[in-house]
Order: sequence, then structure tokens, then C-alpha cells
Amino acid sequence: MTQIRHSHVLITGGASGIGRLLGEQMLAAGAASLIVWDINATLLAECVTQLQARGHVVHGFVVDVTQQAHIDATVAQMQAQSLTVDILVNNAGIVVGKAFADYTHAQIEREMAINALAPMHITLALMPMLRSRPAAHIVNIASAASMLGNPRMSVYVASKWSLGGWSDSLRIELAELRPIIRVTRINPFYIATGMFAGVRSPIIPIMTPEAVIPRIIRAIERNALSLQLPWIVNILPFVRSILPSPLFDLIVGKWLGVYHTMDKFTGRQQPPTAPS
Repeated sequence: MTQIRHSHVLITGGASGIGRLLGEQMLAAGAASLIVWDINATLLAECVTQLQARGHVVHGFVVDVTQQAHIDATVAQMQAQSLTVDILVNNAGIVVGKAFADYTHAQIEREMAINALAPMHITLALMPMLRSRPAAHIVNIASAASMLGNPRMSVYVASKWSLGGWSDSLRIELAELRPIIRVTRINPFYIATGMFAGVRSPIIPIMTPEAVIPRIIRAIERNALSLQLPWIVNILPFVRSILPSPLFDLIVGKWLGVYHTMDKFTGRQQPPTAPS
């Protein structure tokens, strides 16, 4: 089992939303320190200040994870401060939420860069540090969208399919190391945070962060290979494999309403503050 107690945790996109709550709960579970990476300098400062005021050891770094130079410089800065990582949570992500024909090339590149490429670059940059630890764990926050296509989410879905496939392949590779570096893939349905503001799901419930965070922590502690939330997500691959696509689209898309969940999507209204 992965021991959160006394571990050093790094969470990307950790100044708000699921990342912030996960960091708080891992500290409550006994993590020795928390390192928060986030692009929003204001939210990052608030997060670090508030958690330090509770007596926790917290370090914050403003990082644009789409920029390899920022990633490398931050890792070097951490090493200069003698900071280390036992548990890496690749959580940072964005969703544009529009029809593909309405995308710009820049939006495609940014969504893929943050959701799919950044976890790879970050993990690679931290690999020497992770391999130096007696036990290490990589947690990739993917999505139920990595298992199902959905209108107004085509690039997001593509990015999460990429993240999921890489995560599974990485898990198999790292299982051959001694000591093993564990990898857990998290595949949640919509969670009620600002990231998916405006989403409506008439049948499958939108989950609360308070219900999701304990499940993620248990999955990490138990070295789970993956975690699907809610339970119905577990049967999607099987149902998709046995039904003709038109029938699957009818049941999941129309009857369960999944293909219309993004119809009134608004998302976060305030753009992040990028580092200079």
C-alpha cells in the first residue's frame, strides 16, 4: 500500500478545484509536505498562505505546464531547495467546450498540451527524483471522457484518451522497476467544480468534490490501477464493445442524455494568470 502519511506530494493545478481539495485531504491524512504547481499566481498565493496558516508545510510554484522551460526550471528550483516528491498527481487540465468546427488551432494545441502532453513532460522531468525514493506513486487525473466520445468535447476527449493510454502503458513499464513506481489512473464523470459550470446530466449524477476526494485517496493508498466514478462508468467499455454504435449512441447519448450534457456549458469565466 502507498503510505500518504510522511510522504511528499506534488499536485499540478493544485491551487483550486479538485487539486486544492485533494491537497488539503492528503495533508490531513498525514502527508509531510505539499508542493503546489499552478498557473494562477493569485490563487496559488492564497492556497499556500491558508494551508501554511494551519501548520502545514506547503511550497508553491507558478508554472505554465505547457512550457518545457518552466517545468525544467521549476524542477531545478525544487532540487536547489532540497524538495523531493513521493506522490505526483498530474491534475492540471482545461476544457474549451465547443463544437470542433468552432475551435482555433491555438485552442486545440493548448488543450492537448495541458491535458495530454504536460503530464508526460512533468513525469519525465521528475523521474530521477521519483526513482530515488524508496516508494513512489504517479496519479493521473484522466476522465470518463477517456472512454466515451461526446459532442462539444472532441479535443478534450482526445486529450484524455491520450492521457489514459499513456498512463496504462507507463504503469506496465514502471512495474518492472525495483522498487516499483505505482501508477493510478482516475476516470471521473463530471465533478461539480467551476471547470464544468453549466453542464447538465439528467440521469447520471454530477458528483460532488466531497464524494470524489476520499475515493481518490483510497485508490492511491490501495495502489489501485484505475478508479472509475461513478460505478456506471465501469461498464461503459463492455457495453460499447457489444452494442452496435447506433444503438450505443441511442442508449447512452439520447436515453441517458450524455450527448447533451455540454449543451449549456459555460466553464470558468476568469482566465488563469500566466507566469511571465
